[in-house]
Amino acid sequence: MFEKEVEDGKRFEFGKNWKSFLSVLDDERISQAENSLRQMLEINDLKGKSFLDIGSGSGLFSLAARRLGARVHSLDYDPQSVACTSELKKRYFPDDDKWIVERGSVLDRRYMEDLGKFDIVYSWGVLHHTGHMWKALENACIPVKIDGLLYIAIYNDQGIKSRIWLKIKQFYCYGSFAKYITVAVFFPFFFLKRLLVDLLSFRNPIRRYAEYKKNRGMSVIRDWIDWLGGLPYEFAKPEDVIYFYEDKHYSLIKLKIDKLVSKDMNEFIFMRGASGQIE
Repeated sequence: MFEKEVEDGKRFEFGKNWKSFLSVLDDERISQAENSLRQMLEINDLKGKSFLDIGSGSGLFSLAARRLGARVHSLDYDPQSVACTSELKKRYFPDDDKWIVERGSVLDRRYMEDLGKFDIVYSWGVLHHTGHMWKALENACIPVKIDGLLYIAIYNDQGIKSRIWLKIKQFYCYGSFAKYITVAVFFPFFFLKRLLVDLLSFRNPIRRYAEYKKNRGMSVIRDWIDWLGGLPYEFAKPEDVIYFYEDKHYSLIKLKIDKLVSKDMNEFIFMRGASGQIE
């Protein structure tokens, strides 16, 4: 199924992109990922906590959670993403029984029910890439403990702008030549747009890229490719996501808007109430 979707141009190979990212992963990027979790969750560490990473991708945030002391369970639908996460576990926590890595789908309700319950369920920039975002949003809260946290990031619905980006992503995934054309057009566009912003604000343009790893420990080139090719691609207004979870007895703890590349990514942290269950 996965391979057929890639072949038909309906799915971007996120794992292939993450494999390239691992070549530039260093201690500073890992520390930035840890700091990102600390700041958003408002904690010093995750000792004694369980952490489910839905769509682990490169494995960076699973690694960060484990280094912060959590018992970690990582899952991803993309086999190459599973391989990337497994590689990081092998590098930093070999033979560690407190970090499980496996292939799985958030769209598989039975699988999600069998995972058990977790203090923190984390899925940053993943659920809108499943092809069935609202089903993924629903299933993602199945493993959350009572009083546990659900930490997700979802693309903001920007109207016609979001629909145009969908067409660009579909073109990128059409084939090798389409990828080349899309990168050739948009990489200069991204660079020049940021250069203009930096010059108008009297900011050193080089500093932006030198400090980019401070953005959750990520890589600017990998992020650009991820953005251009990221299919499936869905989006939602923040209020729709909030109402969706409030109806399931989840309380919004924190909302943050991150402006990255040409998109808005809304970050949410919800807490599950005693009645917060999926019927």
